[in-house]
Amino acid sequence: MCKSKIENRKSKIARLVILGAGESGVGTALLGKKKGFEVFVSDFGQLKETYKQVLEHHEIEWEEGGHTEEKILSATVVMKSPGIPDTVPIVKKLKNEGIKVISEIEFASKFTDATIVGITGSNGKTTTATLTYEVLKNGGLNVALGGNIGKSFAEQVSEETFTNYVLELSSFQLDGIETFAPHIAVLTNITPDHLNRYDHDFSKYIAAKFRIAMNQTADDYFIYDADDEVITEWLSEHPLQSRLLPFSAKKELKQGAYIKNNEIILTIDNNKFTMAIKTIGLQGEHNTKNAMAASTVAKLLKIRKATIRESMERFQGVEHRLEKVLKINNVMYINDSKATNVNATFYALDSMESPTVWIVGGVDKGNDYTDLLPLVNEKVKAIVCLGVDNEKLTKQFGNIVDMLVETQSMQEAVKIAYRLAERGDNVLLSPACASFDLFTNYEDRGRQFKEAVRQL
Repeated sequence: MCKSKIENRKSKIARLVILGAGESGVGTALLGKKKGFEVFVSDFGQLKETYKQVLEHHEIEWEEGGHTEEKILSATVVMKSPGIPDTVPIVKKLKNEGIKVISEIEFASKFTDATIVGITGSNGKTTTATLTYEVLKNGGLNVALGGNIGKSFAEQVSEETFTNYVLELSSFQLDGIETFAPHIAVLTNITPDHLNRYDHDFSKYIAAKFRIAMNQTADDYFIYDADDEVITEWLSEHPLQSRLLPFSAKKELKQGAYIKNNEIILTIDNNKFTMAIKTIGLQGEHNTKNAMAASTVAKLLKIRKATIRESMERFQGVEHRLEKVLKINNVMYINDSKATNVNATFYALDSMESPTVWIVGGVDKGNDYTDLLPLVNEKVKAIVCLGVDNEKLTKQFGNIVDMLVETQSMQEAVKIAYRLAERGDNVLLSPACASFDLFTNYEDRGRQFKEAVRQL
Protein backbone atom coordinates (compact mmCIF):
# COMPACT_ATOMS: atom_id res chain seq x y z
CA MET A 1 0.00 0.00 0.00
CA CYS A 2 1.26 3.47 -0.89
CA LYS A 3 1.65 5.52 2.26
CA SER A 4 0.08 8.93 1.91
CA LYS A 5 2.15 12.01 2.65
CA ILE A 6 -1.05 13.32 4.22
CA GLU A 7 -1.32 10.29 6.47
CA ASN A 8 2.20 10.75 7.76
CA ARG A 9 1.72 14.35 8.82
CA LYS A 10 0.30 13.40 12.22
CA SER A 11 0.72 10.32 14.34
CA LYS A 12 -2.94 10.40 15.44
CA ILE A 13 -5.71 9.44 13.00
CA ALA A 14 -5.83 12.01 10.21
CA ARG A 15 -9.20 13.67 9.66
CA LEU A 16 -10.38 13.98 6.06
CA VAL A 17 -13.20 16.45 5.44
CA ILE A 18 -14.91 16.42 2.05
CA LEU A 19 -16.81 19.41 0.71
CA GLY A 20 -19.40 18.35 -1.85
CA ALA A 21 -21.03 14.92 -1.93
CA GLY A 22 -21.14 14.27 -5.66
CA GLU A 23 -19.24 11.61 -7.62
CA SER A 24 -15.77 12.84 -6.64
CA GLY A 25 -16.74 13.58 -3.03
CA VAL A 26 -18.29 10.20 -2.31
CA GLY A 27 -15.45 8.41 -4.12
CA THR A 28 -12.90 10.25 -1.98
CA ALA A 29 -14.87 9.37 1.16
CA LEU A 30 -14.71 5.67 0.27
CA LEU A 31 -10.98 5.80 -0.40
CA GLY A 32 -10.31 7.85 2.74
CA LYS A 33 -12.25 5.40 4.92
CA LYS A 34 -10.38 2.44 3.41
CA LYS A 35 -7.04 4.13 4.08
CA GLY A 36 -7.80 4.73 7.75
CA PHE A 37 -8.89 8.37 7.78
CA GLU A 38 -11.61 9.70 10.01
CA VAL A 39 -14.00 10.93 7.28
CA PHE A 40 -16.68 13.63 7.34
CA VAL A 41 -18.67 14.71 4.26
CA SER A 42 -20.40 18.10 4.12
CA ASP A 43 -22.62 19.40 1.30
CA PHE A 44 -24.17 22.86 1.18
CA GLY A 45 -26.98 21.45 -0.98
CA GLN A 46 -28.95 18.21 -0.84
CA LEU A 47 -27.39 14.78 -1.38
CA LYS A 48 -28.70 12.36 -4.00
CA GLU A 49 -30.42 9.40 -2.38
CA THR A 50 -27.99 6.93 -3.97
CA TYR A 51 -25.00 8.78 -2.46
CA LYS A 52 -26.67 8.88 0.98
CA GLN A 53 -27.10 5.11 0.84
CA VAL A 54 -23.43 4.58 -0.08
CA LEU A 55 -22.24 6.79 2.80
CA GLU A 56 -24.61 5.12 5.27
CA HIS A 57 -23.55 1.65 4.14
CA HIS A 58 -19.88 2.51 4.77
CA GLU A 59 -20.70 4.24 8.09
CA ILE A 60 -19.34 7.60 6.92
CA GLU A 61 -20.62 10.68 8.74
CA TRP A 62 -22.27 13.29 6.48
CA GLU A 63 -24.40 16.42 6.52
CA GLU A 64 -26.44 18.30 3.92
CA GLY A 65 -28.06 21.72 3.60
CA GLY A 66 -25.13 23.63 5.10
CA HIS A 67 -21.65 23.38 6.64
CA THR A 68 -20.88 22.87 10.34
CA GLU A 69 -17.75 24.99 10.68
CA GLU A 70 -16.45 23.34 13.83
CA LYS A 71 -16.45 19.91 12.19
CA ILE A 72 -14.86 21.21 8.99
CA LEU A 73 -12.15 23.35 10.58
CA SER A 74 -10.95 20.35 12.62
CA ALA A 75 -9.70 18.71 9.41
CA THR A 76 -6.16 17.53 8.75
CA VAL A 77 -6.89 17.83 5.04
CA VAL A 78 -9.92 18.90 2.99
CA MET A 79 -10.94 17.56 -0.40
CA LYS A 80 -12.97 20.21 -2.21
CA SER A 81 -15.22 19.03 -5.05
CA PRO A 82 -14.30 20.72 -8.35
CA GLY A 83 -17.58 22.62 -8.68
CA ILE A 84 -16.96 24.63 -5.49
CA PRO A 85 -15.07 27.90 -6.13
CA ASP A 86 -12.22 29.06 -3.88
CA THR A 87 -14.26 32.17 -3.10
CA VAL A 88 -16.93 30.49 -0.92
CA PRO A 89 -16.63 31.51 2.76
CA ILE A 90 -15.84 28.05 4.18
CA VAL A 91 -12.94 27.54 1.73
CA LYS A 92 -11.54 30.99 2.58
CA LYS A 93 -11.68 30.12 6.31
CA LEU A 94 -9.89 26.81 5.72
CA LYS A 95 -7.09 28.55 3.83
CA ASN A 96 -6.82 31.25 6.51
CA GLU A 97 -6.41 28.48 9.08
CA GLY A 98 -3.62 26.92 7.00
CA ILE A 99 -5.59 23.72 6.37
CA LYS A 100 -4.64 21.97 3.14
CA VAL A 101 -7.42 22.05 0.51
CA ILE A 102 -6.86 19.67 -2.42
CA SER A 103 -8.76 17.96 -5.25
CA GLU A 104 -9.88 14.35 -5.50
CA ILE A 105 -7.25 13.81 -8.20
CA GLU A 106 -4.47 14.91 -5.83
CA PHE A 107 -5.79 12.79 -2.96
CA ALA A 108 -6.35 9.59 -4.96
CA SER A 109 -3.03 9.79 -6.81
CA LYS A 110 -1.20 9.24 -3.51
CA PHE A 111 -2.62 5.73 -3.23
CA THR A 112 -1.72 4.27 -6.64
CA ASP A 113 1.52 3.48 -8.44
CA ALA A 114 -0.30 3.15 -11.78
CA THR A 115 0.83 4.80 -15.00
CA ILE A 116 -1.43 7.84 -15.40
CA VAL A 117 -2.43 9.46 -18.69
CA GLY A 118 -3.96 12.87 -17.92
CA ILE A 119 -6.00 14.59 -20.65
CA THR A 120 -7.22 18.17 -20.51
CA GLY A 121 -8.25 20.94 -22.91
CA SER A 122 -11.17 23.26 -23.55
CA ASN A 123 -12.67 20.84 -26.09
CA GLY A 124 -12.12 17.28 -27.23
CA LYS A 125 -10.91 15.94 -23.89
CA THR A 126 -13.83 13.54 -23.37
CA THR A 127 -13.55 12.12 -26.89
CA THR A 128 -9.75 11.89 -26.65
CA ALA A 129 -9.86 10.28 -23.20
CA THR A 130 -12.51 7.75 -24.23
CA LEU A 131 -10.69 6.93 -27.47
CA THR A 132 -7.36 6.58 -25.64
CA TYR A 133 -8.97 4.27 -23.08
CA GLU A 134 -10.50 2.11 -25.84
CA VAL A 135 -7.15 1.75 -27.66
CA LEU A 136 -5.29 0.82 -24.48
CA LYS A 137 -7.99 -1.64 -23.43
CA ASN A 138 -8.05 -3.21 -26.90
CA GLY A 139 -4.27 -3.47 -26.64
CA GLY A 140 -4.60 -5.68 -23.56
CA LEU A 141 -3.60 -3.17 -20.87
CA ASN A 142 -5.22 -3.26 -17.42
CA VAL A 143 -6.72 0.24 -17.67
CA ALA A 144 -9.51 2.34 -16.15
CA LEU A 145 -11.19 5.54 -17.37
CA GLY A 146 -12.00 8.24 -14.81
CA GLY A 147 -11.56 11.81 -13.65
CA ASN A 148 -14.18 14.10 -15.12
CA ILE A 149 -15.91 11.14 -16.79
CA GLY A 150 -17.62 8.02 -15.43
CA LYS A 151 -16.76 6.60 -12.02
CA SER A 152 -14.48 8.78 -9.90
CA PHE A 153 -10.73 8.17 -9.86
CA ALA A 154 -10.77 7.88 -6.05
CA GLU A 155 -13.48 5.22 -5.99
CA GLN A 156 -11.66 3.16 -8.61
CA VAL A 157 -8.40 3.38 -6.64
CA SER A 158 -10.31 2.21 -3.54
CA GLU A 159 -11.96 -0.76 -5.26
CA GLU A 160 -9.43 -2.25 -7.69
CA THR A 161 -5.76 -2.29 -8.59
CA PHE A 162 -5.43 -0.92 -12.12
CA THR A 163 -1.96 -0.57 -13.60
CA ASN A 164 -3.04 2.26 -15.93
CA TYR A 165 -5.50 5.14 -15.68
CA VAL A 166 -6.77 7.48 -18.38
CA LEU A 167 -8.09 10.58 -16.61
CA GLU A 168 -10.09 13.36 -18.21
CA LEU A 169 -9.17 16.44 -16.18
CA SER A 170 -10.96 19.77 -15.98
CA SER A 171 -9.20 23.01 -15.04
CA PHE A 172 -11.17 22.94 -11.76
CA GLN A 173 -9.68 19.54 -10.88
CA LEU A 174 -6.19 20.74 -11.80
CA ASP A 175 -6.58 23.83 -9.61
CA GLY A 176 -6.52 21.52 -6.58
CA ILE A 177 -3.33 19.56 -7.30
CA GLU A 178 0.04 19.93 -5.56
CA THR A 179 2.20 16.90 -6.43
CA PHE A 180 0.03 15.06 -9.01
CA ALA A 181 2.10 14.25 -12.10
CA PRO A 182 0.77 12.15 -14.98
CA HIS A 183 3.42 10.17 -16.85
CA ILE A 184 1.72 11.26 -20.09
CA ALA A 185 -0.14 14.59 -20.25
CA VAL A 186 -2.32 15.61 -23.21
CA LEU A 187 -3.50 19.18 -23.88
CA THR A 188 -6.00 19.14 -26.76
CA ASN A 189 -6.49 22.92 -27.13
CA ILE A 190 -7.19 26.10 -25.16
CA THR A 191 -10.00 28.51 -25.96
CA PRO A 192 -11.77 30.93 -23.58
CA ASP A 193 -13.97 28.97 -21.15
CA HIS A 194 -15.05 29.21 -17.50
CA LEU A 195 -13.81 32.80 -17.44
CA ASN A 196 -16.38 33.61 -14.76
CA ARG A 197 -14.38 31.27 -12.47
CA TYR A 198 -11.04 32.89 -13.40
CA ASP A 199 -11.85 36.58 -12.78
CA HIS A 200 -12.49 36.96 -16.54
CA ASP A 201 -8.72 36.66 -16.99
CA PHE A 202 -7.85 34.28 -19.85
CA SER A 203 -4.22 33.93 -18.68
CA LYS A 204 -5.41 32.47 -15.35
CA TYR A 205 -7.44 29.84 -17.22
CA ILE A 206 -4.43 29.01 -19.45
CA ALA A 207 -2.23 28.63 -16.36
CA ALA A 208 -4.81 26.29 -14.82
CA LYS A 209 -4.72 24.02 -17.87
CA PHE A 210 -0.91 23.91 -17.86
CA ARG A 211 -0.93 22.71 -14.23
CA ILE A 212 -1.30 19.23 -15.75
CA ALA A 213 2.43 19.36 -16.58
CA MET A 214 3.79 21.34 -13.63
CA ASN A 215 5.16 18.30 -11.75
CA GLN A 216 6.31 16.32 -14.78
CA THR A 217 10.00 15.42 -15.15
CA ALA A 218 12.25 14.67 -18.12
CA ASP A 219 10.99 11.07 -17.95
CA ASP A 220 7.43 12.17 -18.72
CA TYR A 221 5.65 13.22 -21.93
CA PHE A 222 3.56 16.25 -22.91
CA ILE A 223 1.38 15.83 -26.02
CA TYR A 224 -0.18 19.02 -27.42
CA ASP A 225 -1.74 20.73 -30.45
CA ALA A 226 1.08 22.61 -32.21
CA ASP A 227 -1.51 24.54 -34.27
CA ASP A 228 -2.95 26.16 -31.15
CA GLU A 229 -1.29 29.56 -30.82
CA VAL A 230 -2.34 29.94 -27.18
CA ILE A 231 -0.50 26.71 -26.30
CA THR A 232 2.61 27.36 -28.37
CA GLU A 233 2.96 30.93 -27.09
CA TRP A 234 2.63 29.78 -23.46
CA LEU A 235 5.22 27.03 -24.02
CA SER A 236 7.69 29.51 -25.51
CA GLU A 237 7.48 31.59 -22.33
CA HIS A 238 7.12 28.74 -19.80
CA PRO A 239 9.40 25.80 -20.78
CA LEU A 240 8.39 22.37 -19.44
CA GLN A 241 10.60 19.65 -17.96
CA SER A 242 8.78 16.89 -19.85
CA ARG A 243 9.47 15.66 -23.37
CA LEU A 244 7.28 17.45 -25.92
CA LEU A 245 5.34 15.49 -28.57
CA PRO A 246 3.24 17.87 -30.68
CA PHE A 247 0.55 17.06 -33.24
CA SER A 248 -0.46 19.25 -36.18
CA ALA A 249 -2.85 19.39 -39.13
CA LYS A 250 -0.81 22.18 -40.78
CA LYS A 251 2.92 21.47 -40.60
CA GLU A 252 5.34 18.56 -40.82
CA LEU A 253 7.00 17.55 -37.57
CA LYS A 254 10.19 15.60 -36.92
CA GLN A 255 8.75 14.23 -33.67
CA GLY A 256 5.04 13.80 -33.01
CA ALA A 257 2.08 13.48 -35.41
CA TYR A 258 1.15 15.40 -38.54
CA ILE A 259 -0.96 15.03 -41.70
CA LYS A 260 0.44 14.46 -45.18
CA ASN A 261 -1.33 13.07 -48.27
CA ASN A 262 -4.47 12.37 -46.20
CA GLU A 263 -2.49 10.23 -43.76
CA ILE A 264 -1.55 10.65 -40.13
CA ILE A 265 2.21 10.22 -39.77
CA LEU A 266 3.40 9.69 -36.21
CA THR A 267 7.11 9.59 -35.35
CA ILE A 268 8.51 8.87 -31.87
CA ASP A 269 12.32 8.59 -31.95
CA ASN A 270 12.92 6.43 -35.04
CA ASN A 271 9.62 4.58 -34.82
CA LYS A 272 7.07 5.60 -37.49
CA PHE A 273 3.34 4.86 -37.65
CA THR A 274 0.92 5.82 -40.44
CA MET A 275 -2.86 5.66 -40.78
CA ALA A 276 -5.23 6.83 -43.52
CA ILE A 277 -7.57 9.60 -42.29
CA LYS A 278 -10.52 8.23 -44.30
CA THR A 279 -10.49 5.03 -42.19
CA ILE A 280 -11.01 6.87 -38.88
CA GLY A 281 -14.50 6.29 -37.48
CA LEU A 282 -15.00 9.94 -36.46
CA GLN A 283 -14.48 12.42 -39.26
CA GLY A 284 -13.60 16.14 -39.15
CA GLU A 285 -10.28 17.88 -38.45
CA HIS A 286 -10.90 18.12 -34.69
CA ASN A 287 -11.54 14.37 -34.51
CA THR A 288 -8.41 13.69 -36.59
CA LYS A 289 -6.49 15.65 -33.96
CA ASN A 290 -8.14 13.63 -31.18
CA ALA A 291 -7.02 10.49 -33.01
CA MET A 292 -3.45 11.84 -33.32
CA ALA A 293 -3.30 12.51 -29.57
CA ALA A 294 -4.72 9.08 -28.67
CA SER A 295 -2.39 7.30 -31.13
CA THR A 296 0.63 9.07 -29.64
CA VAL A 297 -0.34 7.85 -26.15
CA ALA A 298 -0.89 4.33 -27.50
CA LYS A 299 2.53 4.21 -29.19
CA LEU A 300 4.24 5.45 -26.00
CA LEU A 301 2.57 2.59 -24.12
CA LYS A 302 3.69 0.03 -26.74
CA ILE A 303 0.29 -0.79 -28.28
CA ARG A 304 0.56 -2.64 -31.62
CA LYS A 305 0.04 -0.59 -34.79
CA ALA A 306 -2.73 -2.89 -36.03
CA THR A 307 -4.61 -2.48 -32.73
CA ILE A 308 -4.36 1.32 -32.95
CA ARG A 309 -5.72 1.32 -36.52
CA GLU A 310 -8.59 -1.06 -35.67
CA SER A 311 -9.53 0.97 -32.58
CA MET A 312 -9.61 4.24 -34.56
CA GLU A 313 -11.78 2.65 -37.25
CA ARG A 314 -14.33 1.21 -34.80
CA PHE A 315 -14.71 4.17 -32.45
CA GLN A 316 -18.06 5.90 -32.96
CA GLY A 317 -17.82 8.76 -30.46
CA VAL A 318 -19.23 9.61 -27.04
CA GLU A 319 -22.74 10.39 -25.84
CA HIS A 320 -23.76 14.09 -26.05
CA ARG A 321 -21.03 14.98 -28.56
CA LEU A 322 -22.57 15.43 -32.06
CA GLU A 323 -24.66 12.35 -31.32
CA LYS A 324 -27.24 11.58 -34.03
CA VAL A 325 -30.46 10.83 -32.17
CA LEU A 326 -33.25 10.26 -34.72
CA LYS A 327 -34.38 11.26 -38.19
CA ILE A 328 -38.03 12.37 -38.20
CA ASN A 329 -39.73 13.51 -41.43
CA ASN A 330 -36.25 13.57 -42.98
CA VAL A 331 -35.01 16.00 -40.29
CA MET A 332 -31.92 14.86 -38.34
CA TYR A 333 -31.91 15.61 -34.59
CA ILE A 334 -28.37 15.94 -33.19
CA ASN A 335 -27.42 16.02 -29.49
CA ASP A 336 -24.29 18.10 -28.82
CA SER A 337 -25.14 18.92 -25.19
CA LYS A 338 -21.49 18.54 -24.24
CA ALA A 339 -20.75 21.74 -26.17
CA THR A 340 -20.60 23.94 -23.06
CA ASN A 341 -18.44 26.65 -24.65
CA VAL A 342 -18.31 28.69 -27.85
CA ASN A 343 -15.42 26.77 -29.43
CA ALA A 344 -17.21 23.42 -29.10
CA THR A 345 -20.31 24.91 -30.74
CA PHE A 346 -18.10 26.34 -33.50
CA TYR A 347 -17.03 22.76 -34.39
CA ALA A 348 -20.64 21.62 -34.33
CA LEU A 349 -22.00 24.38 -36.56
CA ASP A 350 -19.02 24.04 -38.90
CA SER A 351 -19.87 20.35 -39.42
CA MET A 352 -23.50 21.03 -40.42
CA GLU A 353 -24.07 20.42 -44.13
CA SER A 354 -27.82 21.23 -44.19
CA PRO A 355 -29.89 24.21 -43.02
CA THR A 356 -29.97 24.03 -39.22
CA VAL A 357 -32.38 24.93 -36.44
CA TRP A 358 -29.99 25.65 -33.56
CA ILE A 359 -30.98 25.18 -29.90
CA VAL A 360 -28.60 27.28 -27.80
CA GLY A 361 -28.31 28.81 -24.32
CA GLY A 362 -27.88 28.20 -20.61
CA VAL A 363 -25.50 29.71 -18.08
CA ASP A 364 -23.20 32.09 -19.95
CA LYS A 365 -19.59 31.76 -18.72
CA GLY A 366 -18.39 35.07 -20.11
CA ASN A 367 -18.91 33.93 -23.71
CA ASP A 368 -17.90 35.95 -26.77
CA TYR A 369 -20.09 34.76 -29.64
CA THR A 370 -18.35 36.83 -32.35
CA ASP A 371 -16.56 33.83 -33.94
CA LEU A 372 -19.92 32.13 -34.52
CA LEU A 373 -21.45 34.97 -36.56
CA PRO A 374 -20.23 33.83 -40.02
CA LEU A 375 -21.32 30.24 -39.37
CA VAL A 376 -24.73 31.29 -38.06
CA ASN A 377 -25.18 33.53 -41.10
CA GLU A 378 -24.28 30.67 -43.45
CA LYS A 379 -25.86 27.62 -41.82
CA VAL A 380 -28.54 28.55 -39.26
CA LYS A 381 -32.11 29.19 -40.43
CA ALA A 382 -33.64 29.63 -36.95
CA ILE A 383 -32.49 29.86 -33.33
CA VAL A 384 -34.30 28.43 -30.32
CA CYS A 385 -32.91 29.96 -27.11
CA LEU A 386 -33.07 27.63 -24.10
CA GLY A 387 -32.21 29.34 -20.83
CA VAL A 388 -33.37 31.44 -17.92
CA ASP A 389 -31.60 34.51 -19.36
CA ASN A 390 -31.34 34.72 -23.17
CA GLU A 391 -30.66 38.46 -23.46
CA LYS A 392 -27.06 38.14 -24.69
CA LEU A 393 -28.04 35.61 -27.37
CA THR A 394 -30.98 37.67 -28.65
CA LYS A 395 -28.77 40.77 -28.89
CA GLN A 396 -26.01 38.88 -30.71
CA PHE A 397 -28.08 36.86 -33.18
CA GLY A 398 -31.52 38.49 -33.33
CA ASN A 399 -30.72 40.44 -36.49
CA ILE A 400 -28.90 37.58 -38.25
CA VAL A 401 -31.61 34.90 -38.43
CA ASP A 402 -35.19 35.23 -39.63
CA MET A 403 -36.58 33.48 -36.57
CA LEU A 404 -35.41 33.55 -32.94
CA VAL A 405 -37.63 32.07 -30.23
CA GLU A 406 -37.05 32.06 -26.44
CA THR A 407 -37.95 28.96 -24.39
CA GLN A 408 -37.38 27.75 -20.84
CA SER A 409 -37.90 24.01 -21.08
CA MET A 410 -36.40 21.29 -23.27
CA GLN A 411 -39.78 19.92 -24.30
CA GLU A 412 -40.90 23.36 -25.49
CA ALA A 413 -37.59 23.96 -27.31
CA VAL A 414 -37.79 20.65 -29.19
CA LYS A 415 -41.47 21.15 -30.14
CA ILE A 416 -40.72 24.60 -31.56
CA ALA A 417 -37.65 23.27 -33.42
CA TYR A 418 -39.87 20.52 -34.87
CA ARG A 419 -42.29 23.15 -36.23
CA LEU A 420 -39.48 25.30 -37.68
CA ALA A 421 -37.55 22.48 -39.39
CA GLU A 422 -38.31 21.31 -42.93
CA ARG A 423 -37.37 18.17 -44.84
CA GLY A 424 -33.58 17.90 -45.21
CA ASP A 425 -32.84 20.22 -42.25
CA ASN A 426 -30.95 19.51 -39.02
CA VAL A 427 -32.07 20.30 -35.48
CA LEU A 428 -28.90 20.79 -33.43
CA LEU A 429 -28.70 21.10 -29.65
CA SER A 430 -25.32 22.78 -29.14
CA PRO A 431 -25.76 25.14 -26.18
CA ALA A 432 -22.33 26.89 -25.97
CA CYS A 433 -23.22 27.37 -22.28
CA ALA A 434 -23.28 25.51 -18.98
CA SER A 435 -26.49 23.72 -18.08
CA PHE A 436 -27.06 24.58 -14.44
CA ASP A 437 -29.93 27.06 -14.90
CA LEU A 438 -32.44 24.43 -16.03
CA PHE A 439 -30.64 21.06 -15.75
CA THR A 440 -28.53 19.04 -13.32
CA ASN A 441 -25.62 18.86 -15.79
CA TYR A 442 -24.93 18.55 -19.52
CA GLU A 443 -25.79 14.81 -19.42
CA ASP A 444 -29.22 15.58 -17.97
CA ARG A 445 -29.72 18.24 -20.65
CA GLY A 446 -28.71 15.83 -23.44
CA ARG A 447 -30.91 13.02 -22.17
CA GLN A 448 -33.90 15.36 -21.85
CA PHE A 449 -33.30 16.43 -25.45
CA LYS A 450 -33.24 12.81 -26.65
CA GLU A 451 -36.38 11.98 -24.67
CA ALA A 452 -38.21 15.03 -26.05
CA VAL A 453 -37.20 14.06 -29.62
CA ARG A 454 -38.45 10.50 -29.11
CA GLN A 455 -41.81 11.86 -27.92
CA LEU A 456 -42.40 13.94 -31.10
